Formats: sequence, C-alpha cells, structure tokens
Amino acid sequence: MRLDESSHSGGERGFALALQPLLNYGVEMHRSAMKHSLPMAALVSLLSVYASAQSTDTSLVERYEEEGQRALAEGRYAEAESAYEKLCEMEPGTAEVRANLGLIYFEERKFALAVTELRGALKLKPGLTKTEALLSMALSEVGQYKEAVRGLEKGFHHSTDPELRRMSGLQLQRAYANLGQNSKSVEVGLELARLFPDDAEVLYYNGKIFGNYAFLNMKKLSEVAPNSIWRYQSAAEAFQAQGSYDAAITGYRSVLEMDPRRPGIHYRLGQALLSRSRQTGSADDLAQALIEFQQELHFDPSNANAAYELGEAYRRSARMEDAQQFFETAIKYYPDFEEALVGLGSIFLEVNKPELALTHLQKAVTLDPEDEVAWYRLSRAQKLLGNVALQQKALAEFQRLHQKRLQQAGVKEPKSPSEVSKQVIEPSAEP
Repeated sequence: MRLDESSHSGGERGFALALQPLLNYGVEMHRSAMKHSLPMAALVSLLSVYASAQSTDTSLVERYEEEGQRALAEGRYAEAESAYEKLCEMEPGTAEVRANLGLIYFEERKFALAVTELRGALKLKPGLTKTEALLSMALSEVGQYKEAVRGLEKGFHHSTDPELRRMSGLQLQRAYANLGQNSKSVEVGLELARLFPDDAEVLYYNGKIFGNYAFLNMKKLSEVAPNSIWRYQSAAEAFQAQGSYDAAITGYRSVLEMDPRRPGIHYRLGQALLSRSRQTGSADDLAQALIEFQQELHFDPSNANAAYELGEAYRRSARMEDAQQFFETAIKYYPDFEEALVGLGSIFLEVNKPELALTHLQKAVTLDPEDEVAWYRLSRAQKLLGNVALQQKALAEFQRLHQKRLQQAGVKEPKSPSEVSKQVIEPSAEP
C-alpha cells in the first residue's frame, strides 16, 4: 500500500512552527514572532551563543544572523536560505546554523539538501533532538523510508512535544505504508486518532490508510477464498453500500443458500429489499423485506434492528399496535436505541398518549441532541400536555436543526449497510 502524497506539512510554514524552538538560541523566538509580530529586538542573537568562540568577523556574522532570523520569522525562506548559507560558509563547524539551514530547506521542499545539512548538524552535535526528528521526516520525504523509520518511531512514541509527536506520527504512518507494513501503519493511525481525535489532517490520512487496508484485506479474501461464504457476504455488503441493490440481494441470497441461519443476513437482505422498494415503489419488495425481518427475529429474537424496521414499517402503514410491539422489542434489547425511542414516541402521540410519548422523546433528545425529528415530536408532546414554554423551546431547537440540515443539503454522508431507516417528519405533519 503506497501513499504518494508529499509532506504532511499542514501549510506553507507548518514545520517551522511545529519544530520551534528547534535550538536553544535566537530562532526559538520564531514561533512567537510569527504569532504575535514581536519586534526585531525580541529575537535573541545567534551570535551570543557561539561568536565568542569564533575567529570570524563577528559584525558580518551578526548581520547575516539578523537577516536570516528576520526572514525566517516572516516566512521569507529564500532570503533566510541566502543568509544561512553565508553563515554556514563562515561557520561550517556550528551545528545550530546547519540545523536551521536544514529547517529552511525543508520548508522550501528541498528535502535532499535538508537531509545533507541536518546530518551535518547531528554529526557536529548529536544531542539536537528535534533536528533528529526533522532529519527523519526529510528522509521520509525523499523516499528513504527504512532509514527514516527509527527516528520517526522515536519522535512519535517518546516525544513530549504534541506537535512534534503528531508530525512524526503522520510521517511514520506514511513510511510504514510505503514499506508495505500495513498493520503497523493502521496501528499508528489508531494511536493518532486517540491523541488527536479532531485533527483534520489526521482524519484525512486515517481515512486513506484504513480504506486502503480494508481494500487489501477484501482483495486477499477474494484471492484465498473466492468461493467462501465470507467472500459472498463481503461482496453483498459492498454492493449494498454502493446502492446496487439487485446485486446485493443476489449476494445475500447466495449466502443464505450456504447457511440459512447465518446471523444478520436475513436482516441485511430485508434492508436491501426495503431500499429497492423505496426506489421502485414495489409492494412485493416491501412484503419480502418484512418477511426477512421476521425471519431474522425467528433466529435471533434480540436483533433490535430487525424489530425496529418492522415497527417503522407498521407505523408508516398505520398499524399502530403492531408498530408499538416491535418498537418496544427493539428498546427491550437496546435501551438506548434513539431511533426506536423516537418511533415509539410517535406511536403514543398518534394514540393521544402524550405523557407516555414525553418520556421516550426526552430520552431521545438526550441521546442525540442533533435529531431534528425527535425535537419536533417532543414539541408536539409538550403542546398536547399544555406546556407552552417547553413546547416553544423544543420547536425552536427543531427549527434551528432543520435550517442547519437545509444548509448542508449538498453534503451526503456515507451510509453503512447496518444503518436503520431514519425517522422522518411526514409532509402532512402539523407545524
């Protein structure tokens, strides 16, 4: 599995920010200068660290150091490069100068040059920890993954700097993938997800890594067991997820021919039939779907999803007693089944029992505060109970969520094969 994208940089100036303070002198002010536009006087002089031990013209060193730091702080990398290249000519034995030049090359995506300078810096001073991490990232960028892995592992597993750990993890994930060590790549992705659950870049690359890993496993399954029940089941689920219901139905029926009692398959076949019936308006498909849901409950009475689908089908056809029975069965086995709670609340509203509906709908909005249907039906229950203020509050929340959904109408979320039918507000519903 290969990931051919270049640097996980997170922006033009991402690594310069992420790796500051890279050293223990002037350029460690770079992050502050970038964020707060500190005056030049706030930048600590490079000269103060090492010039006293050098024989070079200190005034010239000061000039290039000042020019380089100012340019680096302002993201003018070409000018920073020029200044630090001159400093390196004057002070070739100073590790920190070479480390900073390597950092500049990295930001300019001149990764091969970055590797040379960073290696040189570490040879002069092996204790530059963040320089070691940056070298590993640069090695990864030039495709030297085997050499990069050790330093990336160190940066990811042992660094106490969150940003350095994040960047090392992203590069390590990529290196493992390109080395064909897919399980390790997934493991890093899982750890990144735990450490940085809301990070967009982590989410993006995890999606690619996990998707590729799933594809490779399914591909291997088709190679090693092409006629197995698992192969037919995975194919049917894939077809269902793509909306190819004819192929999914055929696949699930093939699975049931091999094992008529296979857990979950009657339910999934019922789902595929139900989806096709909604596309085509086929009454036969709907009737067959209900039979499959009943079959699933025959073999597994605790399948809450199958019970819910029967309850929702009966609710839509105004068979309220049957709908109530199956919604209650679903909730019996899965007490926090939010969709079933909303469905059952709707039944009690229809039979004019708002006090019973209220309990279920209040729990539903607690479980999923973003469910506009639950808020709408809760507002109806409060209205029937005469709770005007609470009814207006629930209605206002429904209207907010409804408007939000309309604004996001173009964004289509992927649907899992195991996802149940959603509760909806009927067009004839009262405002």
